[in-house]
Amino acid sequence: MAWTWRFEKADGTETEPAVQPEEFPTQSDAESWLGEVWRELLEGGTDQVTLQEDGSTVYGPMSLHEATGGGEQEEQPAAE
Repeated sequence: MAWTWRFEKADGTETEPAVQPEEFPTQSDAESWLGEVWRELLEGGTDQVTLQEDGSTVYGPMSLHEATGGGEQEEQPAAE
């Protein structure tokens, strides 16, 4: 089994990721990798991702933009 990510624009068209992925041996490995690089992917033009196992969709598309508005707070400049 190979777990891979499909990288997409907001309209669902496939795009080249800013960070080159690999094939992952487990779903957990794939998700951990995404957790480490999602900001770079977003800054590089990827809007959403879809997780696939051997070419079949497991879940997605999942917006990378939503990650910025969730539980984690982005760094803000210090108030003067």
